[in-house]
Amino acid sequence: MTQNSLCTIIILFVILHSEEGSLAFKVLFTNSVTHQEITQKAILQTTAEVCKAQALQQGKDFVQPSVLTVESLTKACSSPESAKGFQEAISRIRSKNAWVDGKKFASAQYHFDGETFVKGRNLITEGVKVVKATAQQGNYETARNRLGEALHTLQDFYSHSNWIELGNLFPYSNLTRPDSLINNIAEPTRPTCRSCDGSDCRNNILEDIIKEKILTSGYFGFSKPSGKCSHGTFFDISSWFPPKGGINKDSQSSEHGNLHDAAATVAIAATRELLEDIRGFLGDSNFLRLMGFSQNSVLCFAIDTTGSMGDDIDEVRRVTSNITDKMRDTVSEYILVPFNDPDFGPLIRTTDPEEFKLQINALQPHDGGDTPELSLSGLRLALTGSPPQTKIFVFTDADAKDIELKSTVLALIESTKSVVNFMLTNSLAARRRRSEDPNQGQNQRYSTRMSNPLNQVYVDLALASGGLAIEVTKAMLPEATNIISDASTSALVTVFQTVRNPGKAETFSFIVDSSLKNMTIYITGNSLAFNITSPSGVSQTNDELSGKLGLVEHVGNFYTVRLTILDLEGLWNINISSSEAYTIKVIGQSDIDFLFNFVELSDGAHSGYSELSGRPPANSNITLLLTIVGGDSVTPTEVALVEASGSQTITGTLEKTADGDFLVTMNSVPAGEFVVRVMGESSSSRSSNGRFQRQSVTQHRASSVVITVRSGFLALMTVWEPGKTLSIPFTVVNNGSDELFSINAKNDRGFATEFPSTMSAGSGSSGNGTVNLTAPSDTPSGTEVTLTIEAETSGKSDFNYAVLKLTVVSPITDFISPVCEIISINANCSGNCSLSSWELSANLTDGNGTGIMSVTLRQGLGTLNTTTIIKDGGVNVTLAFYRASCCSEVMELVAVDRAGNVGICSRSITSAVTTTPDTFMSTAATATTTATATTKITSSSPSINATTNSAEHPFYPPIIFWLYVGVHFAVKLLTLLY
Repeated sequence: MTQNSLCTIIILFVILHSEEGSLAFKVLFTNSVTHQEITQKAILQTTAEVCKAQALQQGKDFVQPSVLTVESLTKACSSPESAKGFQEAISRIRSKNAWVDGKKFASAQYHFDGETFVKGRNLITEGVKVVKATAQQGNYETARNRLGEALHTLQDFYSHSNWIELGNLFPYSNLTRPDSLINNIAEPTRPTCRSCDGSDCRNNILEDIIKEKILTSGYFGFSKPSGKCSHGTFFDISSWFPPKGGINKDSQSSEHGNLHDAAATVAIAATRELLEDIRGFLGDSNFLRLMGFSQNSVLCFAIDTTGSMGDDIDEVRRVTSNITDKMRDTVSEYILVPFNDPDFGPLIRTTDPEEFKLQINALQPHDGGDTPELSLSGLRLALTGSPPQTKIFVFTDADAKDIELKSTVLALIESTKSVVNFMLTNSLAARRRRSEDPNQGQNQRYSTRMSNPLNQVYVDLALASGGLAIEVTKAMLPEATNIISDASTSALVTVFQTVRNPGKAETFSFIVDSSLKNMTIYITGNSLAFNITSPSGVSQTNDELSGKLGLVEHVGNFYTVRLTILDLEGLWNINISSSEAYTIKVIGQSDIDFLFNFVELSDGAHSGYSELSGRPPANSNITLLLTIVGGDSVTPTEVALVEASGSQTITGTLEKTADGDFLVTMNSVPAGEFVVRVMGESSSSRSSNGRFQRQSVTQHRASSVVITVRSGFLALMTVWEPGKTLSIPFTVVNNGSDELFSINAKNDRGFATEFPSTMSAGSGSSGNGTVNLTAPSDTPSGTEVTLTIEAETSGKSDFNYAVLKLTVVSPITDFISPVCEIISINANCSGNCSLSSWELSANLTDGNGTGIMSVTLRQGLGTLNTTTIIKDGGVNVTLAFYRASCCSEVMELVAVDRAGNVGICSRSITSAVTTTPDTFMSTAATATTTATATTKITSSSPSINATTNSAEHPFYPPIIFWLYVGVHFAVKLLTLLY
């Protein structure tokens, strides 16, 4: 190698790695164990334990699947309808795990590189604090994001440090306990490695480091001190210089790749340990909600409460009552957002259907009439306070007073993929206003699009979300609200959806597979006619209200076709004839569906990805990360971007990742709004071809404007305290022709916000700005704030956004877990356990901490009673008394203090008593004496066998990943040279 070539390579590495950084448990395309696999295995195993515990508490059997998958586990948990929500939660956590490599690969503490053990531990504990605070407030999406980020750092410890080389087979629990020290870290000047013996690095850690159990990790880049270990791999320039080589175990081909499987196995155990701590804090039911169980069945109502809405609110009460009575096991959460003028909110959330009925019944229409209301403010609050993909129903008889929020609401719709349906009862008011409007002739030109032109903003937002804008009179409203019950149906999927504006005569085709049940077709529009034809050639028109295919209901501008024929499989056709705008939507029930996100692939030393926070770039390749829901028998064969209001279709190239997902690359993007369509095959289909079709509902659009929050702010686990100002730097990149941008920054909490109102950026250049956001000093800990930063061209021809979920968390100084003192155990167990019982009493305290918040029973079929007293010195003591049948031998209490510290107090009578009367008292007395020792609860995790055999944790043979890396590096090098 010539000196010039070496200099060129060094320059290239400086470009790629301006800070020290590293790889991690890798990658998208590898047969080694990835971060995503580690995360999913741990979530599946922990969730199985939760379901088992719940089943035992309910006196039911739990049969754990022989192979844990999303589908098999949700069925075993008696919640098969939760498969999509569970998969989406896992995908979200995995995606944010991968985000760390994509955005923070150059920061040592996020990967435990360079012996940054204290900083790395602080990232984990701060992250867990945010997870608990946000999940406690019901903000599960933010909790999942923070959980994925914290897990990446935790998992990297076992791959990047010498923990495994020191002979450890179990997790290092101090990493998740801020009250504990990280012991035996190598001194900054102490050598830890020697150069590898050629390519053999198995013995490059110095013997005294191993013997004395000294903790070290590899350095990356240019900052390696003398004698220290390198991270390793070809991309780590520090590994080129003595001590040469590295110690990472990221893949089976790494320098310490012979320990890769062991590191991955312990990382799985450590991930489970952290999940168990969060489980203990939240409780089993809320932990399952964090994991997305029943997430798809959240219903949200945003309701206008002005005086003219009395009839509408009565109808909402009726519909709500029907849904809560018929679908108690389907709808898992209800959300209500009232709006008026000048007020909107508060957002009310409950999982109790009876409580929701009470909240709806408490709504009292007041003030005003059908004048404009703050409908978009109410909708924004509904979007930011609801989980992604929530079905939102807006009831109003007035147009929007706050129409300036349209772009913000549109950004939230696109980012959350929630579906918004508008129930509009203001058509008569619109006609009255038009008769008084001096510009009646100008307004009249819109009448062919909607009977009320003031509703156009609702129509636009409904179409963008994949929802419907239903115009009816107040008398017709009861006939239109059946759509709410339809939306409450479990495992709901969209087969086909399109819009034509202006309308035209056209025939639309779509495929229905054998898994689809209860198929329904929605059509909106005025002055239209349609004819639906089944695969067997049977047809029915809109005039046939009860025909050979099903039942047609027509109210206002809304048609519902409920198909009653049994054989749905095959190619369907819908012919529409209309010159006015119309929409078509085909839905049904099926286990087969898909999830997707637009992602940016990491360049340079990583083949990871990070999710885009705004619209995808125009005039460029774009990449989708696709997850198929429905089991291993379902395979996508075609993924396409389909023009929402036209026929243009752009098909992508599929590539399967190591985690079973698919990366889909598109060479171009439709010019206007588009949706994602997935075609595929299912081997479990009764049909020989087994084809299926699914479509996303949210419309997306590419943009020539790119707005990003700069990486300096994206410090993981950032804690924003009440009373403090958070500064968020952002960059606007202009790939279009306009040079002046309007900037807007809005948050859903009404916090004081400062930002530049305009920005200049010439074509191909960028501009920088900062948003300053101040949280009031009385902001409750765990409050989630949704900030939307928007950039729009001066001609309003292009627009993009970044949506940030921020969390206000009060400082925590209490890191000590509760203390459990078992006072007595009394048993009277006989040969027939069902005729005898045992009881236990215990004192639980939090010392001088924040106080115990809750004590719950995790294991045991007995009864638990607690009371709190104040002892000498002002110490709060929670007295726990437990009584159970001798058939229920194990008792486990979970204690949580107000700072989120979790501990477990457990006892089993199997080792304390016998059924022999002569020895019972002495054995019991011995047990009581032993149990009175005060025990600090230091961990909420069960014993986890980190050496689980390969049948439970299968790993795979290596793949030639470095060929890919080498080619990538060569391309970079040639680009630089020529």
